[in-house]
Amino acid sequence: MTEDQYSLADVVALLTESGDSGSASHRYSEDSPMPSVDVLSKIVEDLRCVLFPGYFGPSDITPDTMPYYLGATLDQLTRSLADQINRGYCFVCDSTRKERCKDCESRAKRTAEALIARLPKIRELLLTDVEAAYDGDPAAKTHGETIFCYPSIRALTNHRIAHELYLLDVDIIPRIIGEMAHSDTGIDIHPGATIGKSFFIDHGTGTVIGETAIIGNNVRIYQGVTLGAKSFPKGEDERLIKGLPRHPIVEDDVIIYAGATILGRVTIGKKAVIGGNIWITRDVPAGAQIVQSRAMQQSFEHGGGI
Repeated sequence: MTEDQYSLADVVALLTESGDSGSASHRYSEDSPMPSVDVLSKIVEDLRCVLFPGYFGPSDITPDTMPYYLGATLDQLTRSLADQINRGYCFVCDSTRKERCKDCESRAKRTAEALIARLPKIRELLLTDVEAAYDGDPAAKTHGETIFCYPSIRALTNHRIAHELYLLDVDIIPRIIGEMAHSDTGIDIHPGATIGKSFFIDHGTGTVIGETAIIGNNVRIYQGVTLGAKSFPKGEDERLIKGLPRHPIVEDDVIIYAGATILGRVTIGKKAVIGGNIWITRDVPAGAQIVQSRAMQQSFEHGGGI
């Protein structure tokens, strides 16, 4: 019998049997609930409203009503976020089916409260990003335009929230929040990436920033830039070794133009300028200007990428 000749009962049986060996494709009623993408999307949008009130959420907020709106929203957010964080813990816990972790709920509540306490710092960083977007784009007429319209600010809002959760050792939730921004903007930033203040991604579509990338202050990059890994070391079991530093370090005041690809744990020195469509796998000294013609010459001299 060919696949095209399977009956409905055959298909059901095959799909059921494929999970009997504990495959990740199946979840059962005794498993703890998974994090909800819909709920997390609402949480992120509510956080966006808190970070930029008046731009997102109710537009009729006044100075008198602001404290009440923020207080009520944050109170509800803390409870909802704690539940999702707890689900994230259970999602990766090997003992989920045997015994629920008794400390997970209280730990999730403490973590949610810690994230809320970090919101002023997140907002402070985002305001520097807004300033960088306004200063870096002659098409920007107001700071508010960059907040409301620019994919860079949307993606960085998600990232700065996700990064703090990543630092708080929250499981899976940061990745979900990062992928929301990726879907919305085409900007793919792993929540583990460390990004300094005043960061601007102009246009942004196709930008990729890896987990262990470190980006300094006042850095500007354009669409299609990749800060990626050059290789993936394997252990004795032939599985990829997790957590190794494998992405670039970009120091302060660097500009990277569209389509540039920078791979491996290389350092792009302070105030360097990387031209468009260049492939880099070696350190770039501070203040260097790497343009296409020079990149090709150096590539031939070294027998490979820069």
